[in-house]
Amino acid sequence: MRAWHHTYGLPVLTTNCSNNYGPYQFPEKLIPLTIANALQGKPLPIYGNGLNIRDWLYVVDHCQGIEAVLQSGRPGEVYNIGGWNEMTNIDIVRAICKLLDEKSPESAKAAGGQHEHLIQFVKDRPGHDKRYAINANKIFKELGWKPQETFESGINKTIDWYLNNTDWVQRVQSGDYTNWIHQQYSSQAA
Repeated sequence: MRAWHHTYGLPVLTTNCSNNYGPYQFPEKLIPLTIANALQGKPLPIYGNGLNIRDWLYVVDHCQGIEAVLQSGRPGEVYNIGGWNEMTNIDIVRAICKLLDEKSPESAKAAGGQHEHLIQFVKDRPGHDKRYAINANKIFKELGWKPQETFESGINKTIDWYLNNTDWVQRVQSGDYTNWIHQQYSSQAA
């Protein structure tokens, strides 16, 4: 795309983003997996020592960042959309556990009083990056965009969504989500 922009003047915009989280994220990813497993009393696997660092971006903020680029970005430019929320994986999991202890005391009780008791360190993947970071200063300076959610506000919304949509998680984990998706689209089309 960028070659076509430089060669033929095709008006293209490119964005890169941080790790996203929020509603409807497939439950194999760290945050939804941690929430789902904790609520089910299953182990909370963390690679290595848990000190891998990631920048986290709430999905609605990502969408708003893309919208800002579409509305005001300069053709041919690349914009990084970041959350300014760099955290270690272990800190992410502990934050989720603490919130779930408050929001779902029955599952905390089943986990021995605290969800954190479910944490298990597992062998790290070969070549697993220690840090993913993104510099989002350009989108802020040029377009005035910055995320509206802090990690704390975004993770609260995310946990609340998963607590209120356990049926969706169960359907995805069971593989029945394709039928559920078809039903959702069929009812919207009617």
